[in-house]
Amino acid sequence: MREDHLVGEGRLFEPDVMLPVQYFSVLRKRSPQGPEYFLVIAMLQDAIECFQKYHFASDEIGRELFEDAREWITSTDQKWPFSFENVCAILKLDAAYLRGGLLRWAEVQDVARRRGKVVPFKVLPPPYGEIAATGPVATARAS
Repeated sequence: MREDHLVGEGRLFEPDVMLPVQYFSVLRKRSPQGPEYFLVIAMLQDAIECFQKYHFASDEIGRELFEDAREWITSTDQKWPFSFENVCAILKLDAAYLRGGLLRWAEVQDVARRRGKVVPFKVLPPPYGEIAATGPVATARAS
């Protein structure tokens, strides 16, 4: 019988033995969990929320919040410590990917808003009580 070098002695489908601690340590990101780290997360969260919440704002404050968030997200400046690029680097996120996703989200929202929602006009019959009150019997009683 010929032995396959990829399969060996039937080891291809043999399960790997791994402790739960080993498995979850691979999934868990190694990052500092101090207050500064949480501040950076809060900055990014606030910018994304302002970008999405005030995207169609018509008041001056809402438009300003959206524009500030949009400018910060679209900036590629790395000189300022709390720039979008540096915040993403601290959080180990791909800034270009996140930026692209947010801009695509805004594009989809714009298209949906321009397209609008067509609501068919449907005339409903009046309630039963109104039909009975306007019939020939009701008018004869009223006279």
